[in-house]
Amino acid sequence: MMAMEFKRRIAAAEKHLAAADARLKPLIQKYSPCSIAPHDGHYGELVGSIVSQQLSTKAAATIWKRVLEVFNGQVPVPRQLLQADTEKLRACGVSYQKIGYMKDLAAHILDGRLDMAHVASLPNDELIEQLVAVKGIGEWSAHMFMIFSLGRLDILPVGDLGIKKGMMKLYGLSGLPDRQAIERIAGHNNWRPYHSVASWYVWKSLDNA
Repeated sequence: MMAMEFKRRIAAAEKHLAAADARLKPLIQKYSPCSIAPHDGHYGELVGSIVSQQLSTKAAATIWKRVLEVFNGQVPVPRQLLQADTEKLRACGVSYQKIGYMKDLAAHILDGRLDMAHVASLPNDELIEQLVAVKGIGEWSAHMFMIFSLGRLDILPVGDLGIKKGMMKLYGLSGLPDRQAIERIAGHNNWRPYHSVASWYVWKSLDNA
C-alpha cells in the first residue's frame, strides 16, 4: 500500500473516531496524526519481538544488536537461525527459552506452517492462528504485529495492559476492564472499522509528558 493512501486511511479513521467517541476526540486533536505505519520487515519484526519479550527497551536493543553481530549485522534467515549455535546466542543475553522460541519460529516458516510469503494478505483469524502456533508468540504479540508491522487498522488488542489502564482512566471505570468490557466499550463508541487507531489514542492518553 502506498504511503499516501495509508495516510488517507489514517485521516479517515481519525475523522470517524472523533465524531463517534467524545472521549477520543480531544486525544485526536492533541496527538494527531496517528503514527501507525506498515513496513515490510515482517520476519525481522517477529524475531525481534521474541528477543525483546519482558525486557526494557534499552536492554532489548542491546541484546538484539549482539544477536545481529553474530550474523554479520544482518537479521538471520530462518535456516541460519535454525542452525545457529545455541551457546553463541546465549552469550548475547538471549535466554535458552527464547532461543527455543526463535528456532521454533524458523521451523514454522521453513515448513510453511507460518506462511510468511502471504502474511500481509491472510485473514485476521487465519493469521492469528498461524502466529500463536509458534512457541513464544501469543495473542498479544500477534495483535502488536498486525497493528505495527502490517498496519491493520481494525485490531483490538484486548489483552494489552496499556489498553486496559487507558480505558479505565478514559472511561471512568472502577477497575481494569476484561476482554468483554473492552469489546463492549469499543462497540458502544463505534470504533469499528478502526479499532487499531482508537487503541493508539488510548495508549497516548497514558503519556504523562
